[in-house]
Amino acid sequence: MFVGYRAGKRGWGAAGKVIVLGLLKRNGVVRVFPINGRSRSELTALIAAHTLPGSLYYTDEWQAYATLAVRGEHVVVSKEKGRPRGRDHINGIEGFWSYAKHWLYMYRGVPRKFFHLYLGEISFRFNHRDEDLRPLITGLLQHTRLAQACKS
Repeated sequence: MFVGYRAGKRGWGAAGKVIVLGLLKRNGVVRVFPINGRSRSELTALIAAHTLPGSLYYTDEWQAYATLAVRGEHVVVSKEKGRPRGRDHINGIEGFWSYAKHWLYMYRGVPRKFFHLYLGEISFRFNHRDEDLRPLITGLLQHTRLAQACKS
């Protein structure tokens, strides 16, 4: 969950937070989605749309992920005092959340209606973190309708 600075209640019940679902594939590509609620149906619909049946899922202990065993193998990573118990971990996606919060910290809060754009930029940067972004962005700009309209 992401939120700007707010006085008052912290945690799940705090007002103004945006809930974000993150999926990290084995090759290091992350996909993130701001979601409206924490319902099992909304989460499983997104997971089904962006993963293949028979996949291996590593999740935390949250009960909304319980039905993932039907789609593939599901490993629940239990934590004790913030550290995973046993050998299984979800450090890859936890690393992305740290990366995202680091990028967003400098803004000291992002307008809610533009949050999905900031999140998209951060996931793009994370997915291409080992590449030079200048040629990638130049290539994207050359293939947009706006760039083609300006040439005419």
